Amino acid sequence: MTRILVVDDEPYLADLVATALRYEGFETAIAASAAAAISATETFGPDLIVLDVMLPDLPGIEACRRIRASGSEVPVVFLTALDATEDKISGLTVGGDDYVTKPFSLEELIARVRAVLRRTRRAEPGDGTLAFAGLVVDEDAYEVRRAGVLLDLTPTEFKLLRFLLANAGKVMSKGQILDHVWNYDFGGNDGVVQTYISYLRRKVDFMDPPLIHTVPRVGYVLRRPKER
Repeated sequence: MTRILVVDDEPYLADLVATALRYEGFETAIAASAAAAISATETFGPDLIVLDVMLPDLPGIEACRRIRASGSEVPVVFLTALDATEDKISGLTVGGDDYVTKPFSLEELIARVRAVLRRTRRAEPGDGTLAFAGLVVDEDAYEVRRAGVLLDLTPTEFKLLRFLLANAGKVMSKGQILDHVWNYDFGGNDGVVQTYISYLRRKVDFMDPPLIHTVPRVGYVLRRPKER
């Protein structure tokens, strides 16, 4: 069963949201502070967090930043009364996946939760899609989208991105990439990998945060940026 952590310091609202999500078939837990949310991310192991921005101990945005710094990629839907564009950008920049402003309808929130879960889930056997951090590769339709934006990739770029996405979080060496993407021995000339990674970055990382990263003297990895 899909687990959702609801983080809000207003007991009535937290319980209302959690009850609505349970009615929809989700397993839920409630946290009333940023510290409790960070702890529950490890103990409860949620598949998604509904996170209020205004919390008593730390801002929800800082809680999200710390959750990301711990290595967790759990999707986060921010819930807040703030609706200024800069607040939304701040939340999405630290690793949030969506942003719902108060007042809201429970139907809207549940629809957003389901949409984020669809976008960010990893592919299951027999599924024709791979997804990570808002980046979705649909193998059946031969399409790639980031944050809903359709990307125009060449067949080689598509194959390279699919390989990186299938191994999200793992550093792939140039040799591994050559073997799996080109199936050809370039005689030690791995410059073709660097060239196509450059092409792919221009198309995939048109928005923050950047997802394709170089690990010096090792290779390349698809992941969210690490906190400094």
